[in-house]
Amino acid sequence: MLLSILWAMVTLRSGLALRSARQRKVQRPRDARERHLRLAKPALAMIAVGFGAGLASAFWLRGWETLGTAHGFVATASLLLFLATGWLGRQLELGRSRRVDPHALLALAAVGTSVAAFFTGFVLLP
Repeated sequence: MLLSILWAMVTLRSGLALRSARQRKVQRPRDARERHLRLAKPALAMIAVGFGAGLASAFWLRGWETLGTAHGFVATASLLLFLATGWLGRQLELGRSRRVDPHALLALAAVGTSVAAFFTGFVLLP
């Protein structure tokens, strides 16, 4: 999951660079948006697979009640934020929306909660 979180941070950084260029009315590199999309889609998939693997590990390998810990709660919140970010990003990609700020705020919240989930998971390590 650490790799997933780092990948999401790199994706966030590229997205914030796009936002900054747009706000400053500065020309951005031609492929900046495409690069952000190439980073974002695998990041979302990695986060979702990691979440599912965590559930499977808790239930089948450790016999725990799934989502019965602070880590499970924070990880679920993080996944939901990532999914909402991805959905809004897809709307932007398809031209169905022009509102970029909610996408950026959700992305920031998603990465922040994923870091929180990472740290709350330490107490669960064997």
